[in-house]
Amino acid sequence: MKKILIIEDNPDVRENLAEILMLGGYESVTAENGKAGVEKALETVPDLILCDIMMPELDGYGVLHILSRQAKTADIPFIFLTAKAEKEDFRRGMSLGADDYITKPFDDVALLQTIESRLQKSERLRVASAQHTGSIDHFIDEARALEAIKHLSDNREVRHFKKKDIIFREGETPRWLFYVESGKVKLYKTSEDGRELIVKIAQAGDFLGFLALFKEDAYPESAAALEDSSVKLIPKSDFAALVFGNRDVNARFIKMLASHVAEREQQLIELAYNSVRKRVASALVQLCDQSGPNVGLLREDLASLAGTAKETLIRTLTDFKNEGMIDIRDGAITVVKADKLRHLPN
Repeated sequence: MKKILIIEDNPDVRENLAEILMLGGYESVTAENGKAGVEKALETVPDLILCDIMMPELDGYGVLHILSRQAKTADIPFIFLTAKAEKEDFRRGMSLGADDYITKPFDDVALLQTIESRLQKSERLRVASAQHTGSIDHFIDEARALEAIKHLSDNREVRHFKKKDIIFREGETPRWLFYVESGKVKLYKTSEDGRELIVKIAQAGDFLGFLALFKEDAYPESAAALEDSSVKLIPKSDFAALVFGNRDVNARFIKMLASHVAEREQQLIELAYNSVRKRVASALVQLCDQSGPNVGLLREDLASLAGTAKETLIRTLTDFKNEGMIDIRDGAITVVKADKLRHLPN
């Protein structure tokens, strides 16, 4: 049964749509505003999205803009519901990537026909893509790319960094591609008043600094060791020679860049719309997924990762401990119920 997400702030219209879809043989998931709609889409990954334009929290254009930049929702058929019929609305929606428009009030049969048509087209595209997978895989030889990238870090200068040592600073001119051989490294941005926001925690096997090398621009963030770490330094010239001389490696790093952009956009969404409890829970789950239930981060680093003040973090951790989701002994945090943290309501 195909799953359709309805994002509509009017409860009567929302319930009416859900009933029509049920009678049409579809499963429906509903959201009462744009913010909730984005969260539901990322959580449930529906087969098609019906979305109102004028909504509180986040309008339909914002919903489409965000979801079109997430890998798992970018190809979902997206149909706008609107009471307006001005050409400007249609033009703006289509320029953002909308698949269709349905104006309110709508005819039940026309609605179901439009949905069926868009689902059939989506299925045809999926099948066509699957049929061409072999030729794409032949063009981009993942194994060769990984092997070449692996050798990129062979026989390089290794530098050892103590906990809190700076590896590179935001705004510096890039000279190296960094490869984390062991330990953990935080990538962070610093505000004008000195506050930190950790944007990524890198570990063994991760490359750092490739975005600046691709752009031929300054490092957009700083990097510091979260624990004693060993990092290999690959000269900028060697990186450029391999990336721009080997199409397989080039494709692999482009995937890394795409992942980098998706991670940053997701982080911005969470900072803008998630509560402090939700952000702290997400940070704990991320660390648990990376390294197991024992969280070895300092309180100030965990606060920076969650985008909150240290004092607020401590209060939230106390709440989580009282609720049985984490354990804190001698200052060390252990995640006890990762699933409960993962699905914590906003």
